[in-house]
Amino acid sequence: MKRQSPKSLPKILVVLGPTATGKSDLAVALARKLNGEVISADSRQVYLGMDIGSGKITEAEMQGVPHHLLDVADPRRRIYNADDFRRDGAQAINDILSRGKLPIIAGGTGFYIDALVSGETYPEVPPNQALRDKLAKKNAEALMKDISRLDPRRAKALDPLNKVRIIRAIEIARALGSVPRVKTKRLYDPLYIGLNLPVESLRARIHLRLMKRMLGGKMVREVARLRERGMTWKRLFALGLEYRYVSLFLRGTLEKPAMLDELESEINQYARRQMQWFKRNASITWFEPGQDAKVMRLARTFLKGSKFL
Repeated sequence: MKRQSPKSLPKILVVLGPTATGKSDLAVALARKLNGEVISADSRQVYLGMDIGSGKITEAEMQGVPHHLLDVADPRRRIYNADDFRRDGAQAINDILSRGKLPIIAGGTGFYIDALVSGETYPEVPPNQALRDKLAKKNAEALMKDISRLDPRRAKALDPLNKVRIIRAIEIARALGSVPRVKTKRLYDPLYIGLNLPVESLRARIHLRLMKRMLGGKMVREVARLRERGMTWKRLFALGLEYRYVSLFLRGTLEKPAMLDELESEINQYARRQMQWFKRNASITWFEPGQDAKVMRLARTFLKGSKFL
């Protein structure tokens, strides 16, 4: 079958980058100018009740722009994964396109973005309980060494303390062996727009945002509410970052100063892992936050001749 050229494929925008760079604000600005709608590509914003810690955009911040794939899963009852996002994201793109609007994917979960935009998939791998039980006896550091040896690419995107995710990645890698990734037919013509800052500037942004989230106990109250609604400590730990460290504070495992220090350090490490993942994609055009006019010019050039302009 003849492969479609990019010019014949639906155009989409992808706004990505590490945490705290203003991706949501830029996506809204683009959507307002280009008649678009936003699809959130964030592995925690899909969950109900996880608003402050995930940095979920508020209704006021949306400025009337429709957003998709926010609050689509209950974190107490299921683990939402990249395959779920690929399926739901494709449905959202088709829906947006059917109404003559421009799909704009915005987020920092590179694994999700690749699954949707590049169509990367793996053959289904059923759970291997015997292997899971064996791996569960290892600590997270040992598990990370295992997955780094088996699948270095996947290891770069993993939270090094999330044993559940690491074990699943090892399970998949061991089951597939040398089986290559399966790529589905290319469905979109994407423009990748990256936001990033020099390391020290990004660190400063991360610090200010964390202090804002913690102000007046807002973040602590959010985690406490999740606990009241039936979230287990184990699940909160697995959700990472704010949910992990605030839960440790609520359990009395960490004092507040230590909790803040360790959490900020972990967020900075997370930002570094995000950039390691994104650097694999040479198609990304990078900007610093605040360069909206330059981004808009690039987007308009990319969309020239399409129904969106």
